[in-house]
Amino acid sequence: MQFLFRDHLLDTDLRELSREQVPVSVEPQVFDLVVHLMENRDRVVSKDELIDKIWHGRSVSESTLTSRINAARKAIGDSGANQSLIRTIARKGFRFVGNVETKSGSAMVEPRGSVTASHAMPALPDRPAIAVLPFTNMSGDREQDYFSDGISEDIITALSKLRWFFVVARNSSFVYKGRAVHLNEIARELGVRYVLEGSVRRSGGRVRISAQLNDVSTGGHLWAERYDRELADIFAVQDEITDAIVAAIEPQLYAAENFRAQQKPPGSLDAWDFVMRALSHYWRITREDNASAQKLLEQAIAIDPAYGKALGLLATSHIFGAHMGWADMAGTVPIAEAAALAAVEADRDDAWAHHGLAYTYLFRRRFDDALAAFELTLMLNPNFAMAHAFYGVTLCYAGRWQDGDAAARRALQLSPRDPLAAIYCGVAGYAQFIGRNYEDAMQMARESMRQRADFVGAHRVLTAAAGMSGDPLLAASALEGLRRTQPGISLAWLTRELPMLREEDRAHYLEGFRRAGMR
Repeated sequence: MQFLFRDHLLDTDLRELSREQVPVSVEPQVFDLVVHLMENRDRVVSKDELIDKIWHGRSVSESTLTSRINAARKAIGDSGANQSLIRTIARKGFRFVGNVETKSGSAMVEPRGSVTASHAMPALPDRPAIAVLPFTNMSGDREQDYFSDGISEDIITALSKLRWFFVVARNSSFVYKGRAVHLNEIARELGVRYVLEGSVRRSGGRVRISAQLNDVSTGGHLWAERYDRELADIFAVQDEITDAIVAAIEPQLYAAENFRAQQKPPGSLDAWDFVMRALSHYWRITREDNASAQKLLEQAIAIDPAYGKALGLLATSHIFGAHMGWADMAGTVPIAEAAALAAVEADRDDAWAHHGLAYTYLFRRRFDDALAAFELTLMLNPNFAMAHAFYGVTLCYAGRWQDGDAAARRALQLSPRDPLAAIYCGVAGYAQFIGRNYEDAMQMARESMRQRADFVGAHRVLTAAAGMSGDPLLAASALEGLRRTQPGISLAWLTRELPMLREEDRAHYLEGFRRAGMR
């Protein structure tokens, strides 16, 4: 079913909302809310009915419902002040009061008063919009199109799981298959800022895949990579390349959005802008930047109190700061837990929300709950490199160092140029220390410090591993570097703050620091 109102078109089959033929970014929950109100526009829809239909009867706070109604109004060009489309009926509920035309089927209806893409550049959605073009088959064999098309389709599906990016549907982006069209024209017609394009060249038992992410608004290339693989299992290669591309471009999109936010006047920043700026600080892994990230996230939450991504990242930032020794863990955990629980309540389908809760559970010493929450995070977004690494930390603290090492290396495999790659290396180093592979632990710690010289976690691993290695000069040097990075660190702090499930792992870790000279 299609609903046409004002200059909007809502297509329930495609699950797309557009304004003047430009896609509008809208969360799935908000989309369902608009559809339900529109389908029942002949009457007032009660709050209880909305909760039953949209939240399936789960407990929902008044602020969460208000936030989703406000988001629905914003998506369709309405506001709480005007209420020209979605009207609040005091003590009764809500009603859609706009004029609506309906049409069955999937054929597009030309909205009244629209301007075609060839005449004007449409307004972009209020969230990053990206189109994945069909990858070009360079093999000279049209029968190989299925492989290049499959790569593109899988990337579209995987990117759609990120939820915070508007991804143009396959049927729209594949219109350009085999056509020589300038990227600016494609971006204008699809209403996107970012375009991912690529090519596939298959020869014998090998395949070469090239991909490039473009910011069409600036004409810049944000990221490019080439992958050469043996084709022992064509579907395994397809999955591997898809995962690698999606994990690699996600932080690039965030970085580009942060740059865009920095160009805006301070008074015009919205919640998304504040989160993008917060991420850029969080990635720097310093005490000062972590504090700056928290302030920006609090500003985002002040604008949107039910912003799951902001709340989840705030919880993660608080726990991470205490984990690094920048804050008192006992005082931090309740703050982080409140933010994490609010994040999950606000958006149960957001991976960042569950990540914050999982990390908080770890420092509550609720190991089973932490592992389960991380596993849910990765089910929601299998390409979430940071979640793989923090899952690895939790596995290590739970005594499963081989699994922890595999999770950290999965993060590195997914996103080797990730802003948080130093953390991923540090986790792998800690896993090797638990496994008593001290040379490997020191090697990974040094790689982590090469990327972030003042990353506390890597200094700890290097010091403990050097202490166990039997080289007193190396151990003394490592301890000196650790004390510069984390002044006041002691055996008592390590015993009190780090959540290790097995006593033998704790004793082993502390022994490394004792041998390095810590008291």
